[in-house]
Amino acid sequence: MDKIIAALDGLQYSESTRDYAIALAHHSKAHLVGVFLDDPTYTSYKIYEMVEQGGISEDKIRHLENNDKDNRAKAAEDFEQNCKQASIDYSLHHDRKIAIQELKHESIYADLMVIDAKETLTHYEEKIPTRFIRELLGDVQCPVLVAPRKYKPIEKVVLLFDGEPSSVHAIKMFSYILPEFRKLPTSVISVNPPNSSLHLKDNKLMKEFMKRHYPNAVFNVLQGLPETEIINNLKNEKENTLVVLGAYRRGTVSRWFRESMADILMRELKLPLFIAHNK
Repeated sequence: MDKIIAALDGLQYSESTRDYAIALAHHSKAHLVGVFLDDPTYTSYKIYEMVEQGGISEDKIRHLENNDKDNRAKAAEDFEQNCKQASIDYSLHHDRKIAIQELKHESIYADLMVIDAKETLTHYEEKIPTRFIRELLGDVQCPVLVAPRKYKPIEKVVLLFDGEPSSVHAIKMFSYILPEFRKLPTSVISVNPPNSSLHLKDNKLMKEFMKRHYPNAVFNVLQGLPETEIINNLKNEKENTLVVLGAYRRGTVSRWFRESMADILMRELKLPLFIAHNK
């Protein structure tokens, strides 16, 4: 892997994104770009905070704007200092247009993006997955590592396999982008319908493929509903486990009526997710 981008909001700076991105760049000897989304339409303050007796206060506006400017500068400085401390190759981008559009464009030229699961790019709190994350994942042009709130060194990998091309594509991309993680303990989780056999889908082809990518992987075939069985299984994993999955293959309208597995995992678990989808 040659280039990682860390998507960062200087007004709600994610130390978790910083730490995952730096750790991955260090492992992969990759160039890390801190993409600071300084969208001018987004501020940390609300309209009513600018109002004093008699109307909107110019002094109050100036004070609030300067405070945002200072916080963004401090976030960029912290990122830069941590990159230097880790002795990695890095650069900073300050994107000052519409955040979601800028980030999608940046993703065209990246091997991997790291972003916090709770990122909103608004001053409002939202439930996970946020609207910003869902829109990003629906149209991003590179694999994404969605980071939980707290950083934990990755010590185990779980690959989700449902027999569909998207899940195999995600495993391929993870293998190509982060080959150093092939040495970690790895398991494959697959879920068959209730009352069916425990036979792995495409058993011969999948095991032949895995033998050359993750030869020591352990296979775990479950029965039931994927949304239930996968969550119940992963809840037993420690927070240093990374989950790999394909997601968001369906169109926008379809996602309104049926959640992606990635949405469910982001909401229910505190594990980092490596998400890749083929279009």
